[in-house]
Amino acid sequence: MSLKELQMILDNQEFKNLKVKHSKEILEFLISSSTPFSIIALKNLIEFNPNLPEKIKENFGEIILFKLANYTLSTATIENNKLLFEAGFGEENIGSVVSVPLKSILQILVDETPIFTNPAADDKEEKNPFVLNPKNKKLID
Repeated sequence: MSLKELQMILDNQEFKNLKVKHSKEILEFLISSSTPFSIIALKNLIEFNPNLPEKIKENFGEIILFKLANYTLSTATIENNKLLFEAGFGEENIGSVVSVPLKSILQILVDETPIFTNPAADDKEEKNPFVLNPKNKKLID
């Protein structure tokens, strides 16, 4: 298989949807069994509520490792294809609810061993096709 053919598979929306479904099922299993785990995710679409101070966010790279155990694991849920959990950040342990789109998860790990890998992870905003059509602009304004 050529690199181009492989890229076509990874870019295929049906394949991406399968990876999201698979990650969701694995996360639901880990959460329901209270098994501590980590995720590695692309930073671009991750949200923090309340937002974290810039001095903390500037320490994040393009990918972020989150370890879910104890209290953080007990708060973990999956809603609207997003993994949500409460976590503390920085020396001050600033609390925030973290929202990680499942499509942006690169790996799920248990005891530092990858149990799920998503080579089709995506960190791009989903665009509404209606909004993208210039003919619809007058209807939006």
